[in-house]
Amino acid sequence: MKRKVVFTIFCAFVSLSLTARGKQDIDIPSEGVEYALSAEDVTEPEEKVVLEPKYTLKEPSGRPLSIKESWGYVMAGREDEYKSDIPVTDVCYFGAEIGTYGSLVSVPARSKLKTGRARCHLVIACDSRSLTHFILEPSFGLRNQLLRDIVKAAAPYDGVQIDFELVPARDRRNFITFLGDLRYMLGERKWFSVCVPARFKLLSEDIYPYEEISRYCDRVFVMAYDEHWSGSKPGAIANVDWCRRVAEYAKKSIPERKLIMGLPFYGRTWASETTAGAWYFSGANRIMTEHGVENVEYENEIPTFKYTAQVEVTGYFNDIYSVLSIARVYQTMGIKKMGWWRIGMEDPEFWDWVKINK
Repeated sequence: MKRKVVFTIFCAFVSLSLTARGKQDIDIPSEGVEYALSAEDVTEPEEKVVLEPKYTLKEPSGRPLSIKESWGYVMAGREDEYKSDIPVTDVCYFGAEIGTYGSLVSVPARSKLKTGRARCHLVIACDSRSLTHFILEPSFGLRNQLLRDIVKAAAPYDGVQIDFELVPARDRRNFITFLGDLRYMLGERKWFSVCVPARFKLLSEDIYPYEEISRYCDRVFVMAYDEHWSGSKPGAIANVDWCRRVAEYAKKSIPERKLIMGLPFYGRTWASETTAGAWYFSGANRIMTEHGVENVEYENEIPTFKYTAQVEVTGYFNDIYSVLSIARVYQTMGIKKMGWWRIGMEDPEFWDWVKINK
């Protein structure tokens, strides 16, 4: 059976008539000034428009996925995308970051996210290779203070998760000892988990050695996605065979009780032609010639042109059927803990296919 997805767009706009002077000339009223709108100033809400797609999606079949732990990510600022009745045992609140000077910043307030019985973990990310180096290298004097800040920020949370995806090769040992230090400082009562990228084998001087990292934490979250990324050729975020290979290595390297296989909810698109960019003079003239530009205008003495280009867009995304297909592969391999990046990106009906079996 195939299912059809219906997208509903609600169009309700209130438009205010503007004077002939234009937007840039409208004065902002001072406090206490009231304005009344006449009936002519307000347009009636438009009727909702229902778009019927021409495509259909496969309907999953069989029994729901039965797992022991279900980990889901929630973005700070998007707390409303999380519903307390969805089947997750652990919520990863994303998240705190490392600021310009190596301190912990943007720590989300635990009180903003009501997780019910689900444990809540503070995710700490660093998206700068240089910053990662400076906070891991002890000689710069930032590391110990950061560790103390993390422990303090973790107080209202059930656990902490480290998501450092840009660790420089020379900081491999510093990263491992950082994890060890944080494990010790958090104490045994706090859950401690670490995110690692997908692997098929232990690499030479591997920055993320699964087996070694697993010694210092309660859970290892294997990010088995981004097989294809924004800068790669078009392809699946994570295809079934690729995921199976990642899981085979993970099972050999990480104890069963600590292993979480991460699955993607999201998709990507790629265009056959990139039209935005900075150009040499020769390059700008080349694309103008190729696209038959006939008119160049001078705007404040600067030449400008326009043309219309046709591009082919290729997209890969995940629906209930694809995510369940990967999850069931993991299930047949004896993997009982899975995680989802991220809550809000999924088809809401997906949760009907997940059951927690403790």
